[in-house]
Amino acid sequence: MSEFEVRPLGRFAGSSAAIRRPKEIAYFSYDSEHQFHLDDRSLRYYYTPQLGADLSKGFDTFQQLDDIKDDHLDSLLKTIVALEKETEARCEAHFITWRGMMTKIMSTPNDNYDGFEMNATYFQGTIFIEENHQHKIDSRSKQYRPSPHADPHVPSQELMSYWGYKFEVLSVLPGDWDSTPRDFIESREDHVVNNHAQYCSVVKTGIGKARMILGGEVDAIWDCKPDDKDRPINWVELKTSAELETEKDMRKYERKLMKFWLQSFLLGVPKIIVGFRNKSGILQRLEELETNQIPIMVKKLGRASWDGNLSINFTATFLQWLKDTITTEGVWRIRRRSQSTLIEVFKEIETGHGDILSEEFLQWRNRGATTVAEAFG
Repeated sequence: MSEFEVRPLGRFAGSSAAIRRPKEIAYFSYDSEHQFHLDDRSLRYYYTPQLGADLSKGFDTFQQLDDIKDDHLDSLLKTIVALEKETEARCEAHFITWRGMMTKIMSTPNDNYDGFEMNATYFQGTIFIEENHQHKIDSRSKQYRPSPHADPHVPSQELMSYWGYKFEVLSVLPGDWDSTPRDFIESREDHVVNNHAQYCSVVKTGIGKARMILGGEVDAIWDCKPDDKDRPINWVELKTSAELETEKDMRKYERKLMKFWLQSFLLGVPKIIVGFRNKSGILQRLEELETNQIPIMVKKLGRASWDGNLSINFTATFLQWLKDTITTEGVWRIRRRSQSTLIEVFKEIETGHGDILSEEFLQWRNRGATTVAEAFG
């Protein structure tokens, strides 16, 4: 077993390591039945929600995605195969994973509570990382397990999660404003909430010397995609928060801002819209945040409970260490126990790639064609 010591944090202080701006290289959609499509049919457009909306409305008809099945990296790899066929060039990167995995890694120096477990494998010079599915299921079960001492007047975890999905429905349109009927816009509060549909962006990015390809869901776009693919896209991330009434609320919100920032930073989402609701789930007000200003705002105006540069420098150092550690095939485990100062890496299966890499992807990459040019440049 190899171990990476998170502390002392002082060695990660200072100006941030080099960052490569995320650039979308591909995308895919899940439809309302959560079926995969290599297109943008689930792209949504931001349109200001109506204040005073009841975020609890429709909870009894919520069409919630059942993600008990482990999908591994299949959709991301399917999209990469399609891109390589189109460009006739291999997507080269040191790491290929979901945005959520990199968010967990980057949170580590500023979050001493949450742990994580991931599976990884090495193939053709790339480390592929996925969440350990059993750990995900166990963590969720623990999160939603009712406490015997729970206040019956406090909304359940399930309802508060629903509020986030409801806020998204209230804030998006299926097309731009000009093409959307007025009655659709005005009736959004009555729409059935279905979280099966997703638009997922696939980006190339980098931190320090590590080059990455990340896939992750994007909530909405502010206007439209630019014709020039080298220009940034005006994505919008949608979040909810309780109104800030006490010092405890402020501290909790500042911690949430770290996750907001990381999730958006990694995919190149420049804007976050936060919907503040009261304890009954009524939408009270909106706040617009610029992603790149959040760490500055926390440092200057907040309680400085976390440091963005620390996250970036830690990640650059850890990923370099991980590259030097996972150098052979097999199935590896990357684990940080809750409140631990160590990240453990060990091999569980000596050969092969487990189910991390799909058969389609392996067959494509092993097809015996001549080496193709690098697509990362």
